[in-house]
Amino acid sequence: RRPADTEIDWKAYMQEVEGFANGTLDYTQLKGDTGPLVYPAGFVYIFLGLYYATGRGSDICLAQYIFAGLYLLNLLLVFRIYCRTNKVPPYVFFFMCCASYRIHSIFVLRLFNDPVAMAILFLAINLFLEEHWSWGCLLFSLAVSVKMNILLFAPGLLFLLLQRFGLLGCIPKLCICALLQVVLGLPFLLVNPVGYLTRSFDLGRQFQFKWTVNWRFLPEEVFQNRVFHAALLLAHLAGLGLFALHRWHSSRENILTLLRDPGKRRPTSPRLTVNNILWQASCVFLLNASAWIVFVLFSSNFLGVCCSRSLHYQFYVWYFHTLPYLLWCTPTTKLAHMPKVLLLGVIELCWNTYPSTVCSSLSLHICHGLILLQLWYGTAPTPVSHTPSPNRKPTAMSKKSQ
Repeated sequence: RRPADTEIDWKAYMQEVEGFANGTLDYTQLKGDTGPLVYPAGFVYIFLGLYYATGRGSDICLAQYIFAGLYLLNLLLVFRIYCRTNKVPPYVFFFMCCASYRIHSIFVLRLFNDPVAMAILFLAINLFLEEHWSWGCLLFSLAVSVKMNILLFAPGLLFLLLQRFGLLGCIPKLCICALLQVVLGLPFLLVNPVGYLTRSFDLGRQFQFKWTVNWRFLPEEVFQNRVFHAALLLAHLAGLGLFALHRWHSSRENILTLLRDPGKRRPTSPRLTVNNILWQASCVFLLNASAWIVFVLFSSNFLGVCCSRSLHYQFYVWYFHTLPYLLWCTPTTKLAHMPKVLLLGVIELCWNTYPSTVCSSLSLHICHGLILLQLWYGTAPTPVSHTPSPNRKPTAMSKKSQ
């Protein structure tokens, strides 16, 4: 028998899109049992398709089969990214597939919109790795239109676009992202633009303390305090700035040189393409271009997760599939593998503790802190003393050097 809470969010989603199916274009009038619709327009179109495919939302079993297919597609996209980077040992994929009850529940049991957004995001990253930046930006924007958490990847993406194209070159890519948001939201913008923008892109929403996974050890009055929220925002911005300056920036030149046309920069490093090897002068490790792109995007998202005002149980999918990469992207000795696996296990245990406790939330922050320390201080093989010419075909790196 299906648990009672299985249908809660699904029914609310169906009620929200049902109003649109009946012709309601005022975003403030779209609501369900759990409250008003608070997601951008892409969510409405995708779940409207599911609404009709499942007999106006009544066939939940069929919806779960569809989400099971989405889960398998998501794994395929994630595995393809990991194969391109060649950083994570194969046995870790077992934990990604089979060891997370919470992730299986988020995808197949509870039918949240978070997995939909993340699957589209991973497809976009695959396109970035194939050098299809325009198509990747289009799908990135589509993922944002399903749920705004995808914006946590945006600082990393902006950095990569500036590094790859310069300021003038990245403007068309940003226009693609903005234009899709306008096109998707146009029916609602024409009727009630303020209502659509305030509901779908509300960055000041208050979260209920009873659902928090990461801040349970705080008193509720501190959790709800605006000063605490501002402090988290400042910490997030500071973390992004530090990573951009000291971990992402690959040139000995000032970071403002990213605004120049790539052809006019000093040739301290080859052009950022997947077929070249990038020498990261400001970092302590050598990554191929695919691994570098993934590192910037995944670390950008992880910094946002660490500084989130609240993490609810379905938010685990925001970064679950990126954790193995974040743990193994820096060279690892054989003795260090077991602590990293243990770290994955503790994080999983924290997310499976319901309701969250002081111990589980503190443990989660400790795990996040250890991962951040590794990303910042991670050791590396001895750097090479020369930069490969962009005209020469790069030599393949041995597994030991990777």
